[in-house]
Amino acid sequence: MSVRLKKNDRVKVISGKNKGLEGKIIRRVPERDLIVVEGVNIVSRHVRPNQSNPQSGIVKQEAPIYASKVMLVCPQCGKATRVGSSFLENGKKVRVCKKCGEIIDRGGL
Repeated sequence: MSVRLKKNDRVKVISGKNKGLEGKIIRRVPERDLIVVEGVNIVSRHVRPNQSNPQSGIVKQEAPIYASKVMLVCPQCGKATRVGSSFLENGKKVRVCKKCGEIIDRGGL
């Protein structure tokens, strides 16, 4: 998977049972091209009692979805967009919004 999506990016689900929902990326699994999005694809897990969780029961949590099912939401224009890449004058590679043309990640600048 390319680095078009990163942890803490805001994304919108574009297909599947959760279509239209937005959330923040909690975790990435790049080997299998999966991401876990906050509040999306909630499943019920049956847990046994253990040292850290003495109370057993049914726990609701987010399950991973394929990264191809989501689009990045641009922080500047607020729309779901494709991601391009560009180089700055100093040679640094940055992600760019295809709709408004603004730089998405300003963290390293």
